[in-house]
Amino acid sequence: MSMINWSELFPGKWSAVIFFLYITLFVNQGIIIKWSQDKGEYNYNIVIVVLMTEVLKLLSSVVLYCKENAFKSLFQEIFKYRKVLLLYMVPSSLYCLYNNLSFVNLAAFDPPTYFLLLQLRVVITGIIFQIVFKKKLSSKQWIALILLTLGCMIKHLNLDYNNAFSQTTLHLNINIVFIFIQTICSCLAGVYNEYLLKGEAANVNIFVQNVFMYVDSILCNVAVLLVQGHLIEAFDNAGSSIFMDPKVILIMCNNAAIGIVTSFFLKNLNSIVKTFASALELVFTAVFCWILFGIPIYLNTALAIAIVSFAVILYSQNPVQNVKSLV
Repeated sequence: MSMINWSELFPGKWSAVIFFLYITLFVNQGIIIKWSQDKGEYNYNIVIVVLMTEVLKLLSSVVLYCKENAFKSLFQEIFKYRKVLLLYMVPSSLYCLYNNLSFVNLAAFDPPTYFLLLQLRVVITGIIFQIVFKKKLSSKQWIALILLTLGCMIKHLNLDYNNAFSQTTLHLNINIVFIFIQTICSCLAGVYNEYLLKGEAANVNIFVQNVFMYVDSILCNVAVLLVQGHLIEAFDNAGSSIFMDPKVILIMCNNAAIGIVTSFFLKNLNSIVKTFASALELVFTAVFCWILFGIPIYLNTALAIAIVSFAVILYSQNPVQNVKSLV
């Protein structure tokens, strides 16, 4: 078995740091959202939490841009690349749906099972990556992707216990549909966002790209609130739990950091490495949920972790080469 090619897996100076920071933030998000629940229910409006998170991401991006550029130049950049602003409406709407469904699905599944089911996106992302970037995956890469998917599916099998089976099957209805929709949103949004970062928006400052993304995301979440009812009433009904609850504030701050780190991730790495980072979330989430919430790690969980780890090692020997630019 050949040695891992670290220079190909992490091509940039900060690639490894971005990779592990990405994993840490996503593991935190699942655990914090679960922690904020009250007997599987939320005492706050999840759409408003997602909306305020996007506002926080927008403010962070503006501040980071202004550290090195004049504030007036931001508007000049927005006007110059207004076409890109419109193009970002596609991934923004997908991420809007994804973020809202994450709260819904984490209320139905424990975090390890939630992250497991999301791994169905691995093969889908591989196919989309081939089509969009016209880079054919090797047989070893496909074997790694398939092993990763199988490992995640084994987590959902019950090898030596019965009670967990009955608890799991209770949710194999509309929530599985929601997970499937969330998976498709993740695949399409991730690859399309990478396409913009390296294609139409390749010459745009990364923080301006983030501004485009979050402005569009805010509009999408406002539209969701309008569909649900009245926007002003939604804020009135939200109560102080959103703006005063430390757990909710932590969710928003952590999710805001995810948005910023993800843009650097896709700029410096690629969507295939992103899916493997997401798979490693399963390992750490299972361990931390066992420690914090007492969610047991059964035999199938251990087997899933072993298969996923092997798939990561197999892939790391022959990673998909980073696409520098499409223009």
